[in-house]
Amino acid sequence: MRLKIDMEPRSWPVREVLTIARGSMTEQPTLHLTLTREDGVKGHGEACGIPYKGETPASMAAQIEAVRAIVEHGIGRGAAMRILPSGGARMAIDAALWDLEAKAGAGDPFARNNLRPFPVKSAYTIGIRDLDSYEQTARAFAAFPLLKVKVADSDPVSAIRAVRKGAPDAALIVDANQAWSIEQLKRFATELVPLGVALLEQPIPVGAEAGLDGWTSPIPLCADELVDGPQDLDRVVGRFDVINIKLDKAGGLTSAMVLADAAEARGLKLMVGCMLGSSLSMAPAMVLAQRCSFVDLDGPMLHATDVPDGFEYVNGVVAKPYKPSLWG
Repeated sequence: MRLKIDMEPRSWPVREVLTIARGSMTEQPTLHLTLTREDGVKGHGEACGIPYKGETPASMAAQIEAVRAIVEHGIGRGAAMRILPSGGARMAIDAALWDLEAKAGAGDPFARNNLRPFPVKSAYTIGIRDLDSYEQTARAFAAFPLLKVKVADSDPVSAIRAVRKGAPDAALIVDANQAWSIEQLKRFATELVPLGVALLEQPIPVGAEAGLDGWTSPIPLCADELVDGPQDLDRVVGRFDVINIKLDKAGGLTSAMVLADAAEARGLKLMVGCMLGSSLSMAPAMVLAQRCSFVDLDGPMLHATDVPDGFEYVNGVVAKPYKPSLWG
């Protein structure tokens, strides 16, 4: 059946400036995509793209325009994986196709992946700030079960000590966004052990991972920017314990599930992350979240606004992860 593509750039302002090691952001630009069948059934998807690879709503829209004729002639998710590379453009189309299939009677994406939509504990991200603000912010979110703390290479241990003082019971993920050297990682990891850190996310630059050979971290390591697809797992195995699968990187839920299967087959644990999109971006990732040891789908919690019928969070728990009115 033929399809019609409609695209619209949207931007989601955040509640406060979010600062990470790469810079600061005040809003998250996204591309909203709708696929409409000839019978009027519509499927929706949203993508943020991969900002550190230069993806923008305009660049994603241009990628989709280049394959518009193929998609509008009628396409399945498998074909979309073949005509588009991993990244935000494919994520938007893949999400819209899943939604379209569900609304056309194929069944919800959870059931089709042999999963059930249980509530999950999502991390809440605390951006880089001064030590007093780290503690105050952590105290404000101390009831959340999982906090993700952004740090740089300047005294991250003191930052985590401040967060731990404010939130003594929360599990902590420390995310340096590639800011540490191998030598700093080895030093900081040892110093962070007494603070009960559960995971160190992509602490070192992509390309430096060989420096981990022969060393075992006292805190589990998670590869994020290092991994887009199964072809990257050779650089991960034996060095990291977990991979962070983001649907924008993988190019949608379809390819994310393929990556998850490949990673688990090689003994890796899974984390699902996000690029700060709305609940529409989080919805397909929630399917993968049912398989993950760590979940970071906090985009809507960090936004000033969200899409209608978005996720409902209660102290960091996605209390109602599945709303057919939103997606799927």
